[in-house]
Amino acid sequence: MSTVVLIGSDTLLGREIRDIVATSDGDISLRLVADIDEAAGALTRVGDEPAVVGGLTATSLAGGRAVFLAGSAESSRKALEFAADETETTIVDLTGAAEDRPDARLRAPMVEASEDADEADYESAVQVIAHPAAIALALFLRRLHAIEAVRASVIQIFAPASEHGTEGVEELQGQTVSLLSFKKLPHAVFDTQLSFSMLAKYGEEAKVALEETELRIERHLASLLALPGAGEGVPMPSLRLIQAPVFHGYSFGAWVEFESDPNLETLESGLVTGSIEVRGSEFEAPTNVGQAGQSGIAVGAISPDRNRPEACWFWLAADNLRLTAENGVAVARQLV
Repeated sequence: MSTVVLIGSDTLLGREIRDIVATSDGDISLRLVADIDEAAGALTRVGDEPAVVGGLTATSLAGGRAVFLAGSAESSRKALEFAADETETTIVDLTGAAEDRPDARLRAPMVEASEDADEADYESAVQVIAHPAAIALALFLRRLHAIEAVRASVIQIFAPASEHGTEGVEELQGQTVSLLSFKKLPHAVFDTQLSFSMLAKYGEEAKVALEETELRIERHLASLLALPGAGEGVPMPSLRLIQAPVFHGYSFGAWVEFESDPNLETLESGLVTGSIEVRGSEFEAPTNVGQAGQSGIAVGAISPDRNRPEACWFWLAADNLRLTAENGVAVARQLV
């Protein structure tokens, strides 16, 4: 059993990784390390086993085959400094903190064809997990293109507050409570009212601009669509990112135009894979709430465009934290 260090053990992503490791094959032993704002020495559990959360030091990383970055930008920066001397340790970055490093490789095992993978991807010192929205859309578009050639697509992405971690979730909750009690709204994360509102742009003093995240999704998706394997060559969609007033889970509204008139039954049956659940017309459409804790993506509400016979509408949902954590754990298992 190989030791993998988890930095940010009590963050939303950290808890998701702990849950996946605890409920799957025991080939990974997690060493829990606190984020900058977390207290070291706390007693917790990984599955049924007790575990103590250590502090973030060079010693806490020593001997780990891989290190999960699942905490704040500051903890990720310190971990990267400490890991520089650990030549046998690979960084698995779930936050994007190390994305701009020259030795970073973008990874998404759910999308990659393992038999065509470049060995350099596995040997790189930094493995950056692709944005969960990019992973979800790459799964969907590549599979769709393998069934029926896609000519063009337009997709609206509805992001949850949990993409900003606990701070984002707490701010949305605090805004909702404050609105109902006529108090001043907290706005440290979004710098504007998100509660009961849809946002195409954050306030000027938001920690991360919505446009930056949209560009990141676009970059990652372009890389994933270019990977070899089934569905390769699907044209890049037009994307628009909207911040939704929901706590958790991505939703996507997709308009897809095909090279010829599509058959809905063929699309429904062909889309089904181990990572894609399809809800036919006889079932309720997928929701971000219903997809919580579920692997992969769910697709439903498939209907023809009444004004364009070569086009169809699709509705998708995905658990952003689960999707990121599953791909991160898959990368770690490739390393160990």
